[in-house]
Amino acid sequence: QVHLVESGGDLVQSGGSLRLSCAASGDGFRLDILGWYRQAPGKQRELVADISSGGITHYADSVKGRFTISRDGAKNTVFLQMNSLKPEDTAVYYCNAKRSIPSIHGWEYFWGQGIQVNVSS
Repeated sequence: QVHLVESGGDLVQSGGSLRLSCAASGDGFRLDILGWYRQAPGKQRELVADISSGGITHYADSVKGRFTISRDGAKNTVFLQMNSLKPEDTAVYYCNAKRSIPSIHGWEYFWGQGIQVNVSS
């Protein structure tokens, strides 16, 4: 039911910046946590950053000080501002969302299709 649409991926030179956006729609239920994962070829998918409905954020050590995650709660939209990009940031970036479902005592997880970010040297 929930649909996530990502935008903003591109080819960028080392040291450049990109801003990823992810808009959620479909159900009207609040999404408690919004965030971004990434997966490089041959590597495991890893958490890049996430943000709760209360504004609590987490960042991977590799992106701290360079990336900033933010959220527009009214629109269920999450942004990832990526500065000082490095070739090692090259990956497919996936938007993710989580919402609490009290009736099943658990969580639902939703994923975007993924968006390519290529950082050239």
